Order: sequence, then structure tokens, then C-alpha cells
Amino acid sequence: MPNVKLYTAKLSPPGRAVELTGKALGLEFDISPINLIAGDHLKEEFRKLNPQHTIPLIDDDGTIVYDSHAIIVYLATKYAKDDALYPADVVTRSKVNAALHFDSGVLFARLRFYLEPILYYGATETPQEKIDNLYRAYELLNDTLVDDYIVGNRLTLADLSCVASIASMHAIFPIDAGKYPKLAAWVERLAKLPYYKATNQDGAEELAQLYRAKLEENRAKAKQS
Repeated sequence: MPNVKLYTAKLSPPGRAVELTGKALGLEFDISPINLIAGDHLKEEFRKLNPQHTIPLIDDDGTIVYDSHAIIVYLATKYAKDDALYPADVVTRSKVNAALHFDSGVLFARLRFYLEPILYYGATETPQEKIDNLYRAYELLNDTLVDDYIVGNRLTLADLSCVASIASMHAIFPIDAGKYPKLAAWVERLAKLPYYKATNQDGAEELAQLYRAKLEENRAKAKQS
């Protein structure tokens, strides 16, 4: 298998979803780090690759794909030895696709709308509604989990995508196993993957540390002004 160039950041949940997928597929990435806080994604050379200036992005021998959900489907379709991660059965695949949209439109979206004002715009507080929305997302996924994994009893792209967002949320707002038992058990199950800690958990914890540091910094600046 050829090395695929991956533009990403360890802090990025979508980037980590792509790296998790790569590990599951046995792919090696040629990683090009993008520092979001420094604005690397806004530089002209990157905007030429992706006019939406988002990460992750892959360059697979000249084929450019961005958006983590599109990327992991692309990688599984092109490089997987079987259809385990992205089942060919139309009904099962539709469930995986639904979970990818749930991650994009609910999990990651709610996390992003919570973090962005603090990380980039100097916010010192967050409306309670945004925090409540994160917990509602926990509830929705907890209720979705009727089997060991999001779609049935085997690992799919649905899990690899959603757990990158959930791990980041969990590092900031710990999941209450009493309220969300199926969600907590699912996270523990995925945490047993041999590549999970280095590929996902470490980045989630790093993001949480950055969030707390930026929040403290923003509040200190607000007191001085």
C-alpha cells in the first residue's frame, strides 16, 4: 500500500478519526502537521488544496479528499481487504452512513460550537445551552447503542468516527456511567484497541488541556482590561 499524505492535527477529532481508520486498515500516513491555533490552515498553500480550509485532508497520489467522513469512506472503499469497516450490504451501510452524519451534524458540531469561541475568540464563559447540548448528544448516542457497537456487533467506520468526537467531549465533560451506561461501556470497549490510546486518547486529553489553558488565559486577560 502506498503512503497517503495526511494533513492533520493531533488536537483535531476528525483528524484522529482518519488516523484511527488508517490503523484499522493497516495504512501508513505521511503526516503533515497543521497548527490550527497558529493558522496554518489559512495559509495560501493550504487553501489551494482545500478552499474550505479545514482539516483533515489527504493527498493520495494527487487525489485530494477533505472532510473526515468522506476521507474514511474513501480509504475503506479503496484500501480495505474486506467490507468489515464499511459493509457492502445496503441496509447496514445506510446505518453506518447515518452514524457518520450524526457525528458530523451533532457530535462534532456541538463540540466545535462549544470550543471555538474559547480557543479562537477569547470567550471567558459558555452559554449553559451549549453544555446541555453536549449532554443531550451523550443521551442520543447512549440510546442508539443497542449492540456492542454503533452498527451491530462489529467495529465499523461509525465507531471510529464517533469515538474521536466523544473522546474529546469526555475529556472535558466526563461521561457519567450511571446516566449513560451503554455509552460508557462502548468507550471502554473501543479503548481496548491496541492503537487507541496513542491515536485518539492522547490527542483528546491534549485538546482538553489546551481548552482549559485558553479559558484561564482568556479570563486573566478579561480581568486586566
